[in-house]
Amino acid sequence: MSVFRRGIVVLSFGAMGCSSPEIPADVIFVGGTVWSGVPGEPMAEALAVKTGFVQAVGTDREVRALKGRGTEVVRLKGRMVVPGFIDSHTHFIPGGFQLSSVDLRDADSMEELGRRILEFSQALEPGEWITGGDWDHEMWGGKLPEKSWIDAATLVNPVFVSRLDGHMALANSLALELAGITGSTPVPPGGEIVLDPETGEPTGILKDEAMSLVSRVMPEPTEEALDNALDDAIEHALSMGVTQTHHMGTWDDLETFRRARADGRLKMRLYSVVPISTWERLRDFVEENGWGDDQLWWGGLKGFVDGSLGSTTAWFYDPYADDPSTSGLLTTDTASLRRWALAGDEAGFQVIIHAIGDRANDWILDVYDEAAEQNGPRDRRSRIEHAQHLSQEAFARFAELGVIPSMQPYHAIDDGRWAEKRIGPERIKATYAFRSLLDAGASLSFGSDWTVAPIDVRQGLYAALTRRTTDGANPGGWVPEEKISLEEALTAYTWGGAHAGFMEGKVGSLEPGKYADLVVLSQDLFQMDAVEIPTVQVEVTMVGGEIVYRNEG
Repeated sequence: MSVFRRGIVVLSFGAMGCSSPEIPADVIFVGGTVWSGVPGEPMAEALAVKTGFVQAVGTDREVRALKGRGTEVVRLKGRMVVPGFIDSHTHFIPGGFQLSSVDLRDADSMEELGRRILEFSQALEPGEWITGGDWDHEMWGGKLPEKSWIDAATLVNPVFVSRLDGHMALANSLALELAGITGSTPVPPGGEIVLDPETGEPTGILKDEAMSLVSRVMPEPTEEALDNALDDAIEHALSMGVTQTHHMGTWDDLETFRRARADGRLKMRLYSVVPISTWERLRDFVEENGWGDDQLWWGGLKGFVDGSLGSTTAWFYDPYADDPSTSGLLTTDTASLRRWALAGDEAGFQVIIHAIGDRANDWILDVYDEAAEQNGPRDRRSRIEHAQHLSQEAFARFAELGVIPSMQPYHAIDDGRWAEKRIGPERIKATYAFRSLLDAGASLSFGSDWTVAPIDVRQGLYAALTRRTTDGANPGGWVPEEKISLEEALTAYTWGGAHAGFMEGKVGSLEPGKYADLVVLSQDLFQMDAVEIPTVQVEVTMVGGEIVYRNEG
């Protein structure tokens, strides 16, 4: 597909009916730095795009030779071009809804949480639900919020706002009443209804599977609302330089993506992952509809072993340091999850499982080992989402089994504010262990877990390189031995994400013949201090040769 000419790599268009590799480019980027992501020779000066593909990568002089009468010239003026960022773990449509929901992310007191919910409710009609939130009780010292904090301000609006990790939520009294939740309500397996120790009544906090008691009585969003949320999410992601995401969601979400694809509104690439319990439905769907295309595809099955560290529901071998009564919980019956994982793997699907605690990670690694032995060798690329807290034995097993740790660097600098009080000084040594996993030979894929964390790769790069916690308490880095280099982090956000979604032959690096999915950044990342990376601006985002975002600021 490509030939080498005077040190420049040029896409040959002979297969497309063109007679010469010197055919004029549609767009050329000159006068800056290009990080192509190609191992061994990642740096260049300029890049050319033709018919949606990378045509050439090389020096300014070489790429300018491809300029024709109709060629658009983008003068970089010292700016930097990188492959389009791939966020390999988002909840994309909820992210779109979150953009117009109440924002509690940085609320730092019970009073501020209540004030924001009151202010938000004043623009609503009676009966409209207040959702979103992303609150973090560690912002005000670790006390879980209670319905009493918000009831007086929300007498006519049910409230169900999630903690930022999505593994517990706060409901007001009206929402609890609509859901029929009382002190005697049976607790769903894999969940917890937090009760007031004095009254025996719900405080308003529901954990993991208990959250379904409220979500099932909430009104379903209309197709129009889903479409609008997706459009908002796409625009926001493109402004961050994200050209592809792997969405962990539902069948309704997949239908929303398919409508957008059919309407020409899907301006980025999207891998739609559905619940693992529905593997038979996915088998039948693929038989009827195929596997999708390079813009929208499917074939992944998402499941959960455990909950989260912040909610004390991640599954560990040892009890929590700050709550010795528990070592976490299983959010899914392990017999069912194992059965679904083995069957989904046998059907040829990619199995993608959430695991946070060390015991949860070891358990799913055992299942993946069993799947490989039972179903035979193939390029399965099984994934563990988050892979946050690992046993020492786990590192080598990721590489040996070819399991992809799909991780979110921002979580390290967020959870690092308080993680040690949860699990103690020894277990944190194998927490968000990017360096150890790479050294063991694992293939890292990075993402955000939006809306749990911002869909902002600049913040993720900063986190991976510095590991400075968001409270400023660790200027040298939290568990600093797990820092990685800029090139390693960029690779995890580009080629790593492409590889995790079976797209590395088409995107993930800037090479002739691959799609022209790229981002122009305001500065050369390699010429600046890592702590300044969050100040870099996304100037241009291109998907398939089309400029889909320009920073007009």
